[in-house]
Amino acid sequence: MALSEAEVDHVAQLAHLALRPEERQHLTEQLNTILDYVAQLNAVLTDGVEPTAHVLDLVNVFREDTVSEPFGADAALANAPETVHHFFVVPRIVE
Repeated sequence: MALSEAEVDHVAQLAHLALRPEERQHLTEQLNTILDYVAQLNAVLTDGVEPTAHVLDLVNVFREDTVSEPFGADAALANAPETVHHFFVVPRIVE
């Protein structure tokens, strides 16, 4: 199935693109090359091939989640340069 320049022009109009004649001819050739390649891919037998999102198995490299005691306010603020009433003190950036 090959696209004609008229079909490419129609698609360009739908996409609100203005094509010069040489662009129309070049895009027609490129789109036909792409469609030929897709036809080759469609010819490949894929019966019995399980669909996958990745070609390789992905393995989670993170550690398992474990439940632990939450930090208290004192432990969370222990390394803060300055605190006031269990809050971090930061420079004002809004005037």
